[in-house]
Amino acid sequence: MFRLGRSTFGVAARAAVKDVSMRSSIQQRRNLSIHEYLSMNLLQSYGIGVPKGEVAKNGDEAEAIAKKLGGEDMVIKAQVLAGGRGKGSFDNGLKGGVRVIYSPTEARMFANQMIGHKLITKQTGARGRICNSVYICERKFARREFYLAILMDRATQSPVIVASSQGGMDIETVAKETPDAIITTPIDIHTGVTDEIARSIASQLGFSDQCIEDAKNTIQKLYQVFMEKDGTQIEINPLSETSDHQVLCMDAKLGFDDNADFRQKDVFSWRDTTQEDADEVKAAEHGLNFIKLDGDIGCLVNGAGLAMATMDIIKLNGGSPANFLDVGGGATPEAIKSAFDLITSDPKVTAIFVNIFGGIVRCDAIAQGLINVVQQMNLKLPIVCRLQGTNMEKAAELVNNSGLKIFSITDLQEAAEKAVDFSKIVKLARDIDVGVEFNLGI
Repeated sequence: MFRLGRSTFGVAARAAVKDVSMRSSIQQRRNLSIHEYLSMNLLQSYGIGVPKGEVAKNGDEAEAIAKKLGGEDMVIKAQVLAGGRGKGSFDNGLKGGVRVIYSPTEARMFANQMIGHKLITKQTGARGRICNSVYICERKFARREFYLAILMDRATQSPVIVASSQGGMDIETVAKETPDAIITTPIDIHTGVTDEIARSIASQLGFSDQCIEDAKNTIQKLYQVFMEKDGTQIEINPLSETSDHQVLCMDAKLGFDDNADFRQKDVFSWRDTTQEDADEVKAAEHGLNFIKLDGDIGCLVNGAGLAMATMDIIKLNGGSPANFLDVGGGATPEAIKSAFDLITSDPKVTAIFVNIFGGIVRCDAIAQGLINVVQQMNLKLPIVCRLQGTNMEKAAELVNNSGLKIFSITDLQEAAEKAVDFSKIVKLARDIDVGVEFNLGI
C-alpha cells in the first residue's frame, strides 16, 4: 500500500502512537523531509514552474522580500515540517500558519509573530513545532487545482504516480469520500514516465488543451527529481493551472531516502533537526532506533522484531510502552548507557523492561554492562531483565547477585507481567508520595 503525503509519511507514525503494532511496524523507515522553500528551490532548479518567493529569518528580511516581489497580494507561510499549517495556531495566539498579505508592512508584522513561536497543528500535537523562518511568495490565482504525488509503492515495488482532479484538499479525505477521483499510475523504472504516460495523466486530471504539454513536461521533470535525488515522495498540492495558463507547483512536500544520504550530500545538508524530536535525534547519533511513545514502561531491546513483540506483550498484560528502542545487534555497554539516558529522560517512565538476545555479544557481558550502567546512573527505577542466548545462566547469576533493582526473569510472559506490576506500584507510590521496595513475590 502506498502512502500519501507528509501527513502519512512523516507523521502517520505520530498518529499511530496509541497503536503499538502499527507504530512499530513503520518505525524503521526514516525519511528526510525538507522545508517548503527548499523544495521550491529544488524544483525550480529542474525547470519546474513555481511562484516567485524567498525565505526570511526575521521581520526585516520579510519586509525586504515583500518589496522585491511587488509589495502586494502575497502569501506568507510558516516554515514548519507539518501538514495543516493554514488551520494551525501559534502558541502566542496567532491563528493560521499560512496568511495572505497585501503589503511589506504586513509581511514584517506576521513574520515577527510567527518566527520564534511554535505552530500547533493537527499533526504536531499540543507541543507544536518551532517556526524559525517564513516563506514569502507571490499569490497566483488558479483556474484549476490538482493533486499529484510520486511515491514508492510496496505492492508493486516500483514508483507510482497518484493524481487527483481535486487539488488543494486533504488527499486522505478525497481517498475516503471520493476514491474514484484518484488516478493511480504504476511506473516501470526501466522506461520511466514516457510522453504518453505523462500526457495521459495531464488529460485525465483536466488541464486545458493549451496547458497539456506544459503539464506533461512538469510531470516528467517531477519524476526526474524523484529518481535523481532518491526521493521517497514528491507531493504537489495543489498543482495548478493559473488564470494566465501557467502550470505551477503551488506547494511542495518532498521526502528523501535516508539510505541515500551518502550520495545526496547536498539534499541532506538541508535537514532541520529543530523540527525533529530531540531525543530521537540524539538516539540516531548513537546508532539507536528510538521513538518516544505515550506509555510508562521503558523498553530496551535488540532487534526490531523482538522490540515489536516486547511492546505487544506489555500491551497484552495491561501496560503501555514508553518507547520503541532497538539498540541493534551489538548491545554494547556504551549503547546500553545511551539507551538508559534516553529512557530515563522521560519523567513518565515508572519501570524498565530489558529484553536482549545475546548472540554476537554474550549475555554475561551484557549483564555486566547493564549492572555498571545502573550503578553509574544510580537508577532507582525497577528493571526487569530478560537475557536469552549465550551464557544466559551466568548473566542471571550476575544480575541476581548485584544487589540492584534488576530482576532477572527468563520467561517472556512472566517478565512482561512483572514489568507491568512494578510500573503500577511505582505510579501508586508517586501518587501518594511514598517510597517503595521491590521483590519478585509481588
